[in-house]
Amino acid sequence: MTTTTLAVLVPLLPFLGAAAGLLLGRTAPGYVRPLAVLPTLAAFVLAIVVAVDQGGGKSIDASRRLTPTGSVPIDLALHLDGFAVLVAVLVGLVATCVQLYSTGYLRDDPRYPSYAALVSLFTSAMLLVVYSGDLMVLLVGWEIMGICSYFLVGHYWETPEARAASLKAFLVTKLGDVPFLIGLFALATDAGTFRITGVVQAALTGGIDHPTLIALLLLAGVAGKSAQFPLHTWLPDAMAGPTPVSALIHAATMVAAGIYFVARLLPVFAASAAAMTVLAVMAAVTMAGSALAALAQDDIKRVLAYSTIGQLGYMSGALAVGDRGAAVFHLLSHGAFKALLFLAAGVIIHAAGTNSLSAMSRMDGLAKRIPDAYWTMTVALLALAAIPPFAGFFSKEAVLSAAEHTALGDSTVAPQGTGWIVLIAGLLTALLTAAYAMRLWLMAFRGKGAPAPDHGRQPVAMNAVLWVLAIPSIGFGLTTGYLDDWFDGHALTPALTTSVLSTGVALVGGLVTYATWRHTSALAARTPIGAVAAHPEADGGLVEEEAIASHTPAYGDIAAAYDPADPGRLLLGPLHRHAVTGFHLDAVYRTLFVRPVLAAASLVRFLDREVVETYVQGAGALPRWLGAAVRKAQTGNVQTYLSALLAGSAVLALVAVVLANANAGS
Repeated sequence: MTTTTLAVLVPLLPFLGAAAGLLLGRTAPGYVRPLAVLPTLAAFVLAIVVAVDQGGGKSIDASRRLTPTGSVPIDLALHLDGFAVLVAVLVGLVATCVQLYSTGYLRDDPRYPSYAALVSLFTSAMLLVVYSGDLMVLLVGWEIMGICSYFLVGHYWETPEARAASLKAFLVTKLGDVPFLIGLFALATDAGTFRITGVVQAALTGGIDHPTLIALLLLAGVAGKSAQFPLHTWLPDAMAGPTPVSALIHAATMVAAGIYFVARLLPVFAASAAAMTVLAVMAAVTMAGSALAALAQDDIKRVLAYSTIGQLGYMSGALAVGDRGAAVFHLLSHGAFKALLFLAAGVIIHAAGTNSLSAMSRMDGLAKRIPDAYWTMTVALLALAAIPPFAGFFSKEAVLSAAEHTALGDSTVAPQGTGWIVLIAGLLTALLTAAYAMRLWLMAFRGKGAPAPDHGRQPVAMNAVLWVLAIPSIGFGLTTGYLDDWFDGHALTPALTTSVLSTGVALVGGLVTYATWRHTSALAARTPIGAVAAHPEADGGLVEEEAIASHTPAYGDIAAAYDPADPGRLLLGPLHRHAVTGFHLDAVYRTLFVRPVLAAASLVRFLDREVVETYVQGAGALPRWLGAAVRKAQTGNVQTYLSALLAGSAVLALVAVVLANANAGS
């Protein structure tokens, strides 16, 4: 088979697996697990073969005209370059691990067949985005991922949190997709084609007439899909879905799609200095804000969700300084260790026997009970904190090094100011990332919460997947000298200045957090938790605000979960009450958008019921009254009819006499 034929099979196999899984889920349940795992595994193997065949050399393009449009043609096109084939390998790896993991995690779930099919469809859609050479075909995969995320996040639809989270994810991402779609059509109109190669060539030759407008419209869709400020608020709430879904969304699909899209079309964005500056500011705010929010969360999955937002900010920052190689490198590295973090968190939750018991303040004695999750999560957290020689160090350092080059004026792609914005925000975020990574590790594995019930050893598939993902989390960064051809020949070796700075601030963040934890633990040992529960005002009302933020109806549950040994409270100080709610962005959106829309809906409902409906009812009442009057006259009694006839005749005779006398008198 040719490379293009194999590439066509990569997204096709998971799609066929999804279709077969939906058809046979009820009639032949024994085939569900093989149909979930085997097509995805085969797609992963074929993605590796395609990557090896492509070899980081010249891109491979193939296309077939879908339909004559009369204007801008739409092609079923493939574009296989180094970035595409490597990202496809990541998607295949993570999706295969998630499907294997889910066979154990959801083994007793009655809705597993539909879940597995949707995961396969999700995977197929992302692979379509990765390999697509035409923007309209890319858009198909883009939107399929949106609807799959809606169903998967709402998998536990019997809970109000899952229903609200799925609807929020769908609406917020669609809010960005509307300008995104307008931007795609405007871009194709200027470039005269939907083909990505043609669009890039037009951008490089100055053929885009409205680069700033188009870039900003596209960035709105990217901000929604990749959870960047200000459209990032859906991602922390999406943790209401199954944990394997979170791993898939955060590591290899959905949120990675926006970053990958910008990387593919970077010359379009680079054609506008204003767009690159907006992207840099968006990345900086996203990085720093999400890291502060992560440092305040108690739910382990929400910590990881805010962590994903921040790491995506790093990728956006690399793109803002014009280095798509560093962005995709961090996307690949982050995909491995973030999938590992979520799946390890899933083992923790599975050990507790419920999807809801994920508050770190309640965890105790987990390191010995789940050693596989303990050791692999430790590896992933070191990679997240960018400690050498783990993968996150090399990829994050590539981003900071690119920002440094731009800040020093060595870049011809991005404005110099974007370099300083990304560099300063990146170093601050490195400090905060190490802090919340250390805090998560201490509270999850060294905390003194209430011991969770022991539900036995986890399925082998779940633990095996963790060790598979631990391999790239440890060693992927060491491939920097061997994968340069896949990154446009761009060397991603660490630079001395940024390496020392980033590692130094990471060590400071981790050590300060550890020292703070020791201090707060010593104080907590002398202060009973009941004192805090009885006097919540001692924490400045923070307990009540957390109850609102976490949608927990019972104050007692939050008081019991309150951990005085939490170092995040002392580190953030007064900022904690704002960080724990995501800096009140949801409240701002409720005030600016939700309440006005609800008020407008109430007004429309009032007008419909009290005005329009009253008019319609009145228009029908008049004929009804006339009919009632006529019906009373039509009694069917002959005597009544004769009496009326005689009375009428008498009246007419009387009128005739009166008129005759009047004429005679005149």
